[in-house]
Amino acid sequence: MTIKLRVKRYNLRRADPAAAATVPPVQAGSRVTPSAKPGSAAVSAHRPTPEQRVDDGFGDAPFPTARDQVVAMMEAGGQPPDAPAELDTIRQEGLTGRQLRMARRMAQKYGLPATSDFDAVRLLRAAGIDPFQKSTIIQMITAEEAASADAPPSTALAVSPQGDGLRLPQTIKPIKVPSTEVRAEDSHLSELQRIQRDLAKRRRRKSALLTARLFFFVFLPTLLAGWYYYAVATPLYATKAEFVIQQADPAGTQGMGGLLSGTQFATSQDSIAVQGYLQSRDAMLRLDTDMGFVSHFSDPAIDPIQRLPEGATREDAYKIYKRNVKISYDPTEGIIKMEVIAANPEVSAAFSTALIGYAEEQVDHLTQRLREDQMRGARESYELAEAAMLAAQRRVVELQEQFKVLSSEVEVSLITAQIGQLETQLSTERLGLAQMESNARPNLARMEPVKRRIATLEREIATLRARLTEGRDGGQSLAQVQSELLVAQSDVQTRQLLLAQSLQSMETARTDANRQVRYLSLSVSPTPPDEATYPRAFENTMVALLVFAGVYLMLSMTAAILREQVSA
Repeated sequence: MTIKLRVKRYNLRRADPAAAATVPPVQAGSRVTPSAKPGSAAVSAHRPTPEQRVDDGFGDAPFPTARDQVVAMMEAGGQPPDAPAELDTIRQEGLTGRQLRMARRMAQKYGLPATSDFDAVRLLRAAGIDPFQKSTIIQMITAEEAASADAPPSTALAVSPQGDGLRLPQTIKPIKVPSTEVRAEDSHLSELQRIQRDLAKRRRRKSALLTARLFFFVFLPTLLAGWYYYAVATPLYATKAEFVIQQADPAGTQGMGGLLSGTQFATSQDSIAVQGYLQSRDAMLRLDTDMGFVSHFSDPAIDPIQRLPEGATREDAYKIYKRNVKISYDPTEGIIKMEVIAANPEVSAAFSTALIGYAEEQVDHLTQRLREDQMRGARESYELAEAAMLAAQRRVVELQEQFKVLSSEVEVSLITAQIGQLETQLSTERLGLAQMESNARPNLARMEPVKRRIATLEREIATLRARLTEGRDGGQSLAQVQSELLVAQSDVQTRQLLLAQSLQSMETARTDANRQVRYLSLSVSPTPPDEATYPRAFENTMVALLVFAGVYLMLSMTAAILREQVSA
């Protein structure tokens, strides 16, 4: 916070040396007393005109405290010596215009005949007065205020700029003394200046403390991190590979079942399963057994931060494995991306190739279980269908043995044929009897046998019809036997169809089991790099700077909030 000082200025105009030079000097040997009245002839004879008056920076205010000293000097005929060398020295000090004006005012106060501002400085120093000391300036202002309050505003003495004598007293206007309100304002401004100095000092102290904290908590850790990344960290090589798990179209896939076959949605579960396996401890242990993963990262050539210490546990090795084997799965494309990091490019490529082989074996293992399940289900379905078909066939045989009927349809057809033949004979006999009865004198002996044959035929036909719909001796009728046989035979036919379908499904499952349904297709082969991939010194250093700065900012904000809550 900066407060602008608003201080009133009182007659700060500098004297014009050219105008002061035109004032006629006082004759040598003449004496002028301070008590000379403005109406005297001496005063009026040497009073300068308004054009010849010199503005000494104090207006028309007299200097009663310096009047006696000036008169005593002039009576003694003393003149300040001219010292060009001292003036040159004072000019080289680089004094400001304000300091020179203050020296001129002080020289006029003490009645020293200064010919210029630099000469005023020389004369004051020769008299043992420091024109730039604050106590001297305050004493001068206090003396001026007291003199202005006690002396009458009638006369004043003026010294010629050329130092050739005194001028006669001239009538000047009294200076306007600042009131108590102005003094209070000056005191208030001085207090404000002191407060500003305290604030500036406190601000500088806080800035220094903030700089120290930033250095110790942000910049120093960042420098240590950069030193590690640039000078200590072991260069690591990353081998990248990409592969996708595809599914072969099964034979006979049609309709809605084949819409998603061959897409990434059909193999997404397998891809996720393979990704989880490659990031598991099982894969790490297998890689260590086959390729020596733990021994490679326990090499003393690797820096201590990235090196696996001796006697490390499996969890420590697994942490190193997760940090150096990065696997990601893109669900939109169905691609698995793998990055393997090692201290040697050839070792990195070997690790990547081994992990791809593990992934392919895992895919085969997953599909093998699926194929085994499908084959087992098809075999069980076929066995059940076969057993049901045999049971239905045995049921038909049992019904045939029970009813002593080979085929209900054959029995029905035989009975129906017999009934037809008997119906034909019955019709013939009835026609013959009707012809005999049409004679006027029929032969009764011939008619009686015909009637007996007709009655026999009718009874036989009724018996045969009863066999079709009525049971014999409390048994089942031929219609019931036929219905049960037809149901059993249709059950046999149905079981035969199911058995044929089960046999076909089993053959299809056997065919699918003999071929690979899902397989791993390698799109980007693992190639060893020729330059180190890690560490990325600049990026890691910038990240460390941001992390330390963020942590420091959070801690500072938390501390500030806690202080505010405690103070409240």
